[in-house]
Amino acid sequence: QEQLVESGGGSVQTGGSLRLSCAASGYTYRSGCMGWFRQAPGKERELVSSISSDDRPYYADSVKGRFTISRDNAKNTLYLQMNSLKPEDTAMYYCAARSGYCYGGVSLPMSVYNYWGRGTQVTVSS
Repeated sequence: QEQLVESGGGSVQTGGSLRLSCAASGYTYRSGCMGWFRQAPGKERELVSSISSDDRPYYADSVKGRFTISRDNAKNTLYLQMNSLKPEDTAMYYCAARSGYCYGGVSLPMSVYNYWGRGTQVTVSS
């Protein structure tokens, strides 16, 4: 009954790149309100990037200029292109989706997202 499935994680060296993918069901994808969160051991889950129903992106200051969120509607897939990776980017990355619509590219709390994937691990070494 998985509705969101992440992939693309792995282990890279500092400065490397990875592209995460999130394959979504039609129901979970329909509003287009989606986001990427990450959580490192001992730390709280944090929003990395999100995209609103009207395709307005949001990026955390820590990843701005390095990460790019996008989607392919034909494939019902959300992406997160991660460049210039740093050790502090090491975390489990989760895809989230909201069944309802959202607008404006604002940072929304985790509670507004109805569906979550199992996560994909990203490890960046020095």
